[in-house]
Amino acid sequence: MLRFVVRRLLLLIPILLGLSVLVFVWIRALPGGPAEALLGERATPESIRQIEDQYGLNKPVYVQYWSYVSTVARGDLGTSVTTRRPVAEEIEQRFPATVELTIAAMIFAVSLGVPLGFIAAKKYGGPADHASLVVTLLGISMPIFFLAILLKYVFAVRLGLLPTVGRIDPLIDISHPTNFYTIDALLNGNLNAFWDVTKHLILPAIALGSIPLAIIARITRASVLDVQNEDYVRTARAKGLSPRVVDQRHIFRNALLPIVTIVGLQAGLLLSGAVLTETVFAFPGMGTWLVTAIKGRDFPVLQGGILFVSLIFVLINLLVDVAYAFINPRIRVS
Repeated sequence: MLRFVVRRLLLLIPILLGLSVLVFVWIRALPGGPAEALLGERATPESIRQIEDQYGLNKPVYVQYWSYVSTVARGDLGTSVTTRRPVAEEIEQRFPATVELTIAAMIFAVSLGVPLGFIAAKKYGGPADHASLVVTLLGISMPIFFLAILLKYVFAVRLGLLPTVGRIDPLIDISHPTNFYTIDALLNGNLNAFWDVTKHLILPAIALGSIPLAIIARITRASVLDVQNEDYVRTARAKGLSPRVVDQRHIFRNALLPIVTIVGLQAGLLLSGAVLTETVFAFPGMGTWLVTAIKGRDFPVLQGGILFVSLIFVLINLLVDVAYAFINPRIRVS
């Protein structure tokens, strides 16, 4: 197992290097520049030159890239052009919000999607199967921003049950040592704050988890349908094992590989920043942060933010590979 993990970790080096080159070239291909975006109507040739001198934007591209790689290798992601704050510090504030939202969305998607797909496969061709098809098609086809607005209207405006924006009620005053508001509320011993943070997560988590839920349900259904017709399943039934034992030990466990794959990929995508959901619910996560950086041509934020998100995505895929190895030991030799 250790050799398996080490091999996967070594693959991260060329992946991240190649990604850094692509991001670096892509950002500099964007029209305009950070100096013009930062100065706006006040931009003059002299002020633009001053900004470019300050941030080294007038140096040759290869010099800029080497400087960028050197600083990243030291753990320094640079300083934002617009806010003048370290990129790592902004990530430290923004990323926990996205993590909490992603975890909540994936809990919603997995807890409903896996049982829905399993039941649909066991009741293949029946009303439950057709109902799951309708639910999953709705989940995939409905735009996230429309579902988010609909949820806000029903549960916040009409029923007044849940909040619509932010991560916590501004009237609640607690310290944030970790920037994970749920953990911070517990560390402060404030259960009211914990419940308020949880309520702020419910609507955006449902909106964000709707598409993963539909995909997980369809993959689970297809995987279970494929496994339950295998010879070893028929043999287990012929030996007189109870349906529950057959479902748990022989069908569901062997159907897990594609389910784990799609859960890992969806979690990685959500961690990269759910722009529409965060925008509709004014949720201060990675998605809105990167969009603001694109509008402001904030090169350090874009380079550091995208590289960080890519690293997280690759690490999640590594965890998926390790989970494969635990589920199916034969994969460890590949």
